[in-house]
Amino acid sequence: MTSLLDANELPAGFSYPKGFEHIVELNLVNLEPWEIMFGSLLQARLHGTEKRYPGKGYIPFARRGDNDDVECWIAPGNQEVVIVHDFASLGYEVRRTFPHFYDWFRQAIDDLIEFDELG
Repeated sequence: MTSLLDANELPAGFSYPKGFEHIVELNLVNLEPWEIMFGSLLQARLHGTEKRYPGKGYIPFARRGDNDDVECWIAPGNQEVVIVHDFASLGYEVRRTFPHFYDWFRQAIDDLIEFDELG
């Protein structure tokens, strides 16, 4: 698997959902305008969201290339995901929530189609 956050970087009790791991294994990681983050970019977003939104427990995994939206899980649970408009004021950062990863993934596919049709 490509460089995701390792167990030492993840909050206690959190593990990546199986569906997410499967998407990464299939290399379905660039869904323009969304992309799954890896390596130093992922680590920087994790540390940045921890500083900007202390106590929220955001675990970023994807970013939108045309704005500051970041898709995150909320620790320690690994079901619900939120779109965080990074750099927004604390308390105003959540743009949308999804009950599960695949609900966001379906929206990311729709965004890909819309983005492609507009391009």
